[in-house]
Amino acid sequence: MNRWRRGPAPAAATGPDPGPFVMEFRGVGFTYPGPPPVTALGACELTVRRGEFLTVVGPSGSGKSTFLNLAGLLDVPTRGRYLLDGIDTGGLRERERAALRGRRIGFVFQSFHLLPHRSALENVGLALLYTGVPPAERRDRARAALERVGLGHRLHAPPGQLSGGERQRVAVARALVGRPSLLLCDEPTGNLDSASAAAVLSLLDGLHRAGMTVVVITHDPEVAARGGRTVTIRDGRLYERARPA
Repeated sequence: MNRWRRGPAPAAATGPDPGPFVMEFRGVGFTYPGPPPVTALGACELTVRRGEFLTVVGPSGSGKSTFLNLAGLLDVPTRGRYLLDGIDTGGLRERERAALRGRRIGFVFQSFHLLPHRSALENVGLALLYTGVPPAERRDRARAALERVGLGHRLHAPPGQLSGGERQRVAVARALVGRPSLLLCDEPTGNLDSASAAAVLSLLDGLHRAGMTVVVITHDPEVAARGGRTVTIRDGRLYERARPA
């Protein structure tokens, strides 16, 4: 049985999908089992077009982390359907979900999650370790990703020799090295000073202009304003207000 499905028809497991949407939440929600059951995210509808820059805001406890886990294929919705690049993720086994996540999603977190005794080049290349990419190509792609984020001169520096902003740029390079469809960022400037935060946001702006689909989850209204669209999560519900032209 082919589990990679776009609606009723099979979809390819590899290669870019020609459809207009990277993310489609069709009545997606998540409830923790009880007793009593707790609804962390009510059934919501959301589409993210290819090449969009979407920001997601909301207070602590509103459901942002649940949204992140569902969008990143880290949790399975308890209701609704989530299509990623047109692939219906609902019927996938965990191994298939992990493979799809590795190919299609790049993650950037508030904490950089870099290995301290590895160079920037090694930290980025490790993201391709289990993808079947040969070692020489892994190095070439890691070098190209670091050059793309402006760190071509810091390839061999370990995280301890990098500033906070540089470490976050290494994390962005690691997210990009797999050539994902979606860059999913969780509070990417939360651990940075204002100058480093501005540099990282400018980098995300540049990636968006180059065609990357970017979703940033943040509590910072200044960061949220960088998006072309902003949705708010409040009490487990998703709201979107149209911006003035």
